[in-house]
Amino acid sequence: MSLDPASTCDEPPGLYVHVPFCAAKCRYCAFYSEPLGGRDPARLVEALLAELDRYRSVQTVRTLYIGGGSPTCLPDELLEAILAAVGARWPSAQEFTVECNPGQTGERTLSMLRRRGVNRLSFGVQSFHPSELAVLGRRHSVEQAVQSIRVAQDFGFGNLGLDLIFAIPGSTLESWRRCLQSAIDLGIEHISAYSLSFEPGTALEDARRSGRLQRLDEDTDRAMYELAIDVLGSAGFEQYEISNFARPGYACLHNQGYWQNRPYIGIGPSAGSYWQGERTMNLFDIDQYVERIEAGREPTESSERPGPIERICETAVLNLRSRDGVNLTAFQQSTGADFREVFAGPLRRHAYGGWIETAGDCVRLTRKALAVADSILCDFSSL
Repeated sequence: MSLDPASTCDEPPGLYVHVPFCAAKCRYCAFYSEPLGGRDPARLVEALLAELDRYRSVQTVRTLYIGGGSPTCLPDELLEAILAAVGARWPSAQEFTVECNPGQTGERTLSMLRRRGVNRLSFGVQSFHPSELAVLGRRHSVEQAVQSIRVAQDFGFGNLGLDLIFAIPGSTLESWRRCLQSAIDLGIEHISAYSLSFEPGTALEDARRSGRLQRLDEDTDRAMYELAIDVLGSAGFEQYEISNFARPGYACLHNQGYWQNRPYIGIGPSAGSYWQGERTMNLFDIDQYVERIEAGREPTESSERPGPIERICETAVLNLRSRDGVNLTAFQQSTGADFREVFAGPLRRHAYGGWIETAGDCVRLTRKALAVADSILCDFSSL
């Protein structure tokens, strides 16, 4: 058996730009971001543009994605500078997404996004219940969320997504059902639904540890996830990844690139890249990142070059997150390995337990496996 993976150096990457600013830090957020107040965003944007320039030899990218943080908390002229730079360099990208916070996308901002070629918006709504937004530390109101999406639709954006969080303390199955229905009623194309995670170092985890907040029990958490699958499926949304649902033809191409283990380039503090066979991670510090860039040095904090075995396992775990699962032919072409041979043990165990199934040329998780996917995927993370 050959374990020589096919080269992916010539495959067009996805490009991600991380804007590490937000209006205020949400209580649950463990992503690297800092409040904008007191900062000089112009200096950071100049550094982002300088790092982008290091990839001027890249002729084509598959997708463009500006995330955060909250890109729309930037002054319009600074956000436009980023959009203009990436749009001018890679005008043929299939998908151009910008993450938005409700209440930060007025008509002037939306007009600028349209002018700069953005064709997909992703809104961080999280909940349609005021009490749940308060628990999460979100600063927008339900009315602002609805209005932001309505105005974006009026401006002609026909590919809108939103994020929702379930298992929020104080929520119930019925409140979650109403939340899902509110999203459906908006006529958007994409919904991401995530179970609330209590991450170390967050205000929410501190509240839990001190007894001021209790997380929902596992049975309710799982029931909410199953409810999302059923309600969204009945409304015409296809589940194409463990946490992601889209109307036919509206799956997020950029995120699909991650699950297919395609190459991607990350720009900005804390951004990761998988480019030319190397995985790198940028510094998790705005000031250090800017200083490195301004000094003409690499902003990376770590780097590694996965070997053939690591790439096989990475591809298996990422592919299995998708509802299409592992395409056996494509897997062998990209990794040089026979999936059924190298993972014969876990495949046999999980097929016997009803957690994994084969459909044509694909091996995928079954419906009942989705809620406990992380524990199953661990068996494919090493050989």
